[in-house]
Amino acid sequence: MSNQPSLFITRPLPTEVIAQARVSFNVTVRESSAAMTSGEMATALAGFDAMLPTLGDPLAATAFDGEIRCKMLANFGVGYNHIDVAAAQAAGIVVSNTPGAVTDATADIAVMLMLMAARRASEAEAILRAGNWQGWHPTQFLGLHISGKTLGVIGMGRIGQAIARRSHFGFGMDVVFYNRSQVTDCGIPGARQLETIADVMAVADVVTVCVPGSPETRHLINGVALAAMQSHAVLVNTSRGDVVEEVALIAALQKGAIAGAGLDVYEDEPEVPAALIALPNVSLLPHIGTNALEVRTGMGLMAVDNLRAFFAGEKVPNRV
Repeated sequence: MSNQPSLFITRPLPTEVIAQARVSFNVTVRESSAAMTSGEMATALAGFDAMLPTLGDPLAATAFDGEIRCKMLANFGVGYNHIDVAAAQAAGIVVSNTPGAVTDATADIAVMLMLMAARRASEAEAILRAGNWQGWHPTQFLGLHISGKTLGVIGMGRIGQAIARRSHFGFGMDVVFYNRSQVTDCGIPGARQLETIADVMAVADVVTVCVPGSPETRHLINGVALAAMQSHAVLVNTSRGDVVEEVALIAALQKGAIAGAGLDVYEDEPEVPAALIALPNVSLLPHIGTNALEVRTGMGLMAVDNLRAFFAGEKVPNRV
């Protein structure tokens, strides 16, 4: 209907999400999955009542300098570090995200990367695919057996707790964690909150990074933090790429200061350093933490619900 608010969706989304959005909005879907240009951003912000952007669509402060018609940005994803929220709010724009919908899927990928890195799965598969496997023998590809080991969680929020539950109840791992604020009950028997990141890194056999991306968390896991890790330990990152100082991680892996890593995110996506790709002791995924149809549909429907609430004059459920 012509009197419906206009909504610009920056990339193709699951069919059910688009159909539900069309019930309440006059929807325009951008057919490209490439990152939007600054010109496209300016046109969309000036031409539509609302936008549904993704993590690959940068909305820096300068994006809000021109004419603004947009009243809401319903981000597709829990992380919103690609949006300058303060600048958006100063321009009169409400921002929302989609927490909860991504928790279990991201935790599953983190556990998968834990196993892949600890058990050298990517290295072993590469040798097999190259035709260089010479057959089974007792000492090939010996990795880290994670059952009964210690998991270190950096950031004990929804996703950190979901990973900890899987690791403790599934593999019998002890859990230690670092969190900026005090966590009174994470639901993991025996879990201990330690004072510093270095404290966690020093005792954990596997470290998983679960903090949101922000200027405050950029390079939170730097050379100093990595130096605190044990040489047999592995690092997993499913949060945001720039939380880990990539150059420092590459150096630690190259010299054997840590045994391996499992990564789903990178500092300058979609670019991945050649030095990182060349390392056999790293498992690399192309940011697929929530890549399941039901999960992506749930994320999109949550974003649409946020939009509907806003334009109905109701409280936006996931306003940031």
